[in-house]
Amino acid sequence: MTTRIAIIGGGTGGLCLAQGLRKAGIDVSVHERSRTRTERLQGYRVHINPHGSAALHECLPPELWQRFLATTGTTSGPFTFVTERLQDLMVIDSELTSSPDPASSHHSVSRISLHQVLSDGLEGVLRHGKEFVGYRREGEVVVCEFADGSTVEADLVIGADGANSRVRKQFLPEADRVDTGIVAIAGKHPLTEETRKRLPARLTDGPSMVMPRTGAGLFSAPHELSGSSSVNDETAEYDPVLFDNTSSYIMWAFAADNRRYPAGVSSLDSEGLRALVMDLIDGWDPAFKELVAGSPEGSVSRLPIFTSKPVGPWPTSNITLLGDAIHSMTPFRGIGANTALRDAQLLCRNLVEAQKTGAVRSAVADYEQRMRHYGFAAVRDSERSARQFVSENRAGRTMARGMFRFFQAVPPLKRKVFSDHGDS
Repeated sequence: MTTRIAIIGGGTGGLCLAQGLRKAGIDVSVHERSRTRTERLQGYRVHINPHGSAALHECLPPELWQRFLATTGTTSGPFTFVTERLQDLMVIDSELTSSPDPASSHHSVSRISLHQVLSDGLEGVLRHGKEFVGYRREGEVVVCEFADGSTVEADLVIGADGANSRVRKQFLPEADRVDTGIVAIAGKHPLTEETRKRLPARLTDGPSMVMPRTGAGLFSAPHELSGSSSVNDETAEYDPVLFDNTSSYIMWAFAADNRRYPAGVSSLDSEGLRALVMDLIDGWDPAFKELVAGSPEGSVSRLPIFTSKPVGPWPTSNITLLGDAIHSMTPFRGIGANTALRDAQLLCRNLVEAQKTGAVRSAVADYEQRMRHYGFAAVRDSERSARQFVSENRAGRTMARGMFRFFQAVPPLKRKVFSDHGDS
């Protein structure tokens, strides 16, 4: 008997799962509240680690996998930990994190480009303008209801509708997200020949993590496109800064505990946020001020940081959750999208096998058990990194900076500790 699968939410994890199921010939539909493919796109860079690469390689048809690779950015420099005065603490060379196999390597990609690749070829599967409002059960069938009055019946419903998941709120009301008290302000600085002359190579050639002595931090990473890197630009009618996926840029994010920000920060516009960061990094190396000041108005956004809290096992049924809908995490390890892709790969593999055996419920149970283990471990690691990133503990920050300098001075130890950097 054919299992009808409905995925609520057309984000990274949901679309990857849909691609894998469709490739296997399984009856799947995706219901996305946006009216078009470009309505709610975000224009920042996302890091795909080996877990994410393996999932995309397995779930995407070969031609879309190649298209994904063609959209990724190039990075020539290492990952560097630096002080606010742009002094090296530790340099992680690319050979510690790269792999000759693209399916087990790291990639930088525009969120816009990734979404376009994942959406491609899903005609008749991906249904826009479907705002999920709730579900009801009719025997073994789940009936999903949408704001436009339409419904869809499914034998299995997968909530992949993001951190504010309505599926989760109905299915697991006890699973909630909490405010970490951390606020990030992120922006994009165009990467051109002119900006390369004005900015140091540490900022233009590779990712950098800035560790001042206390209280805040800044992460930057270039997203440099080769001549063939951009996909068909469907966003030309939108903001040329936030939504452009054809131009190279340096993405940066400043973060601190919200007590470091002035009252009323939530009401500031892009220009005000940019000016605020300039004030907060006063005394840092001038290159950082150049990076922030050169970010066009409209490219700077405020991002309050929330995180999920682990929940215990729940009875397996014909409803389950994927990605941020169940294990939303802070962005400080760069693993949220990768964990969602890992979910998609595991659940797809299980459901494809279940089509042969008919044991769909067992396939979902196995997925949920394994997903809870690695998913909430990622949540904990991510929150721990976030707390360290904005720590006001001067002694602890000094110790961490000293540790990085020690690793840099002992290359064999650095290789042992950081050979899996970013893969967790």
